Amino acid sequence: MNFDLDDDQRDIAAGARDFFRGSASPAAARAGLEGGRLEPGRKALADIGFTGITVPEESGGSGRPLLDLAVVAEQGGAVLAAPSLVTAARASVLLAGEPHLAAQLADGSTAFAVLDGSPDGSAPSIDAADASAFLALDGDDLVLGEGEVVPGRPLDATRGLASVRLTSRRVLATGAADLWARARQVGAVVLAAEDLGAAERCVQLGVAYAQEREAFGRRIGSYQAVKHMLVDAWVGVEQLRSLVWWSAWAADSAPAELPLASSAAKACAAGAFEQAAATLIQVHGGIGFTWEHDAHLFWRRAKVDRLLLGDEAEHLDVVARLAVSGAFAA
Repeated sequence: MNFDLDDDQRDIAAGARDFFRGSASPAAARAGLEGGRLEPGRKALADIGFTGITVPEESGGSGRPLLDLAVVAEQGGAVLAAPSLVTAARASVLLAGEPHLAAQLADGSTAFAVLDGSPDGSAPSIDAADASAFLALDGDDLVLGEGEVVPGRPLDATRGLASVRLTSRRVLATGAADLWARARQVGAVVLAAEDLGAAERCVQLGVAYAQEREAFGRRIGSYQAVKHMLVDAWVGVEQLRSLVWWSAWAADSAPAELPLASSAAKACAAGAFEQAAATLIQVHGGIGFTWEHDAHLFWRRAKVDRLLLGDEAEHLDVVARLAVSGAFAA
């Protein structure tokens, strides 16, 4: 079975790479920590069509599979772009029965966020800080409303984390627990894809520095300890890549596999990205430990992302339970 990307997806990835490199950067992520504007921003993502990739064509989107969105998200992760495409992925699932709202997601005319936790006081939720419309699960009802937003002091400003209390709510669907669960699984896949891009970039930066920095008359990349750190980080990235592509493919082609695949990808992303970010800091030595170097921006995102949409332990528990139940069923 071929688990590689096809030519169209490679072209999508190349176009996304050019776009994100031209409109976002770690420098913008650094500025965000000081209250600066995050790049590329919601409007730019909507204008180029990224927020509507998985929105049906009849609602103004592209109607493409989740794997296409995942390869775009990977390129955004490499430059710490904001806002996250996780929100677009989750909202597209939740708004499938509301074409006019899905159209507003695709064209960027409404700034959506999806709340985690109680609508009466959510947990810190991605992209909620600058959103104007909030999707939440109220009991078993999917609701949409406005809310009071309470942003925290960000460890990673690019994630736009904020807690929200809904001040109004309109029921979009009843008995929506399964729909909500699928949207969360899809979001976990896209979050893992963003982490894949960021982790791979950490390894690339570490390798480049190891090839030019000299210590004791030799380039540090020639030392075995440095080689081993970078190779271990690279192995983690490649393992994560397989899980991201599998889980994104499963969302459209094998939905029964999505719960297992998405949790496996999210759990792996937590460890692989943090390992890559820590390796980048270690390879850079003294300068890598300072706030003046961009390495800490990747480390900040790794620390935040491992807790979003469920931590590593939660997803490993899901993987274990599903694997065991599958084994018994077989």
